[in-house]
Amino acid sequence: MAGKVLNYYAGGNTGRGFYNLFDSNLKGLDRLFILKGGPGTGKSSMMKRLADEWGNKGYDLEMIHCSSDNGSIDGVIIPELKFGIVDGTAPHIIEPTAPGVIEEYINLGIAWDSEKLKQNKERIISLHHEVSNAFQLAYNTFAKGLEEHDQLEEIYFKEMNFPRANKLTNELIQQLFSDRELSKRADVRHRFLGAATPEGAADFIPNITYGLRNRYFLKGRAGTGKSTLLKKIAAVAEERGFDTEIYHCGFDPNSIDMVVVRELSFAIFDSTDPHEYFPDRDGDEIVDLYLAAVTPGTDEKYVIEISEVHKRYKDKMKEGTTCLAKAKSLHDELEKYYVEAMDFTIIDRIYEEISNEIIQLESKLLH
Repeated sequence: MAGKVLNYYAGGNTGRGFYNLFDSNLKGLDRLFILKGGPGTGKSSMMKRLADEWGNKGYDLEMIHCSSDNGSIDGVIIPELKFGIVDGTAPHIIEPTAPGVIEEYINLGIAWDSEKLKQNKERIISLHHEVSNAFQLAYNTFAKGLEEHDQLEEIYFKEMNFPRANKLTNELIQQLFSDRELSKRADVRHRFLGAATPEGAADFIPNITYGLRNRYFLKGRAGTGKSTLLKKIAAVAEERGFDTEIYHCGFDPNSIDMVVVRELSFAIFDSTDPHEYFPDRDGDEIVDLYLAAVTPGTDEKYVIEISEVHKRYKDKMKEGTTCLAKAKSLHDELEKYYVEAMDFTIIDRIYEEISNEIIQLESKLLH
């Protein structure tokens, strides 16, 4: 029977540039392979192949997806074996903590024919610059979108009843935790549930929340305190010793979009655009901060201003997505040069070496 797969992002194209949360998800591993090499050297394909092999053996997996390419992954973790393998090329640079003991760099560049690459030197150099510029333009555009979003937040912020919001938060904390706590240190992981990608906003909420007994869908508007509520719940979970998954906002990583506490079988998340969901099973519940803590009639009072700001925000998001799509297109062209110069039989040998190491980890676990 195949193992379960948890999907998430550890890096994001945000309004604050590329944001890296890899370290939080790689801690505690006994063995970590960090793949180096240019585009098209087979990093994602190798990791997918390992995931298929070990998932089919019944091991649960964590699949770290690539926010810049919807069809690629940035990493695979086998928690039971304390094993991980990640793409360690820019922009998600992975710094080793114990190189040679835990982490090991694998240079897939040994499999390419340098002479073939040099035949297209000028175009390859040009494409690297164009890809970098397209990403930077996307980040600049998302930053402007974030400024518009901040204006939207200000509208609702001034109409907030904070005592009511605090009361709701405290009642929710009591409902989620009661007086329960564990006599251990909490394991806290920081991730992204979704990302801005070349194909638009994407998320893994159904996968991340699968099998949990209770799901709380936070509704509200920008600036109504959803992230603040989530941060307070995360703090209580950590303080009481519960392992906690904190999922940051893929647009503004300073904000929180979801908290998962599997030991209590619950998830609570921002269920508004661009990751809007509604209850569809037992144990699902809506928590609406707009109804609970915002002056009635606020939407109507500021309808024109809200509409104008929202349009400007949406336009920037679309513009940024176009830039990411352009970067992806240029990157695809760049990959072709490297693929043509690769000897994938060498990659196959590297794959077998890594797979044998995992077999050794499995053997130690079983004995």
